[in-house]
Amino acid sequence: MTDVGRTLVVVGLVIALVGVVLMLLGRAPWLGRLPGDIHVQRGNFTFYFPIATSLLVSVLLTLLFWLFGRR
Repeated sequence: MTDVGRTLVVVGLVIALVGVVLMLLGRAPWLGRLPGDIHVQRGNFTFYFPIATSLLVSVLLTLLFWLFGRR
C-alpha cells in the first residue's frame, strides 16, 4: 500500500511542478500554432483541429510515462 501512496505523491508533485512552470512561463505561444494544425475561418464559421499539437503532446506524454514506468 505504501507504493500507491508514493506514486500518488510523485504524481501530485509532477502536476504541481507543471502548474508552476505554466504560471511562470505563461501560455506557450507555439502550442496550438504548429504546422499541421488545421484552421479554417469563413465568415462567422471557424473550425480548428490541432493535429500536430495533439501528436506532439501525445509523444511527449508517452515518453514521460515510459520513462517513469520503468522500474
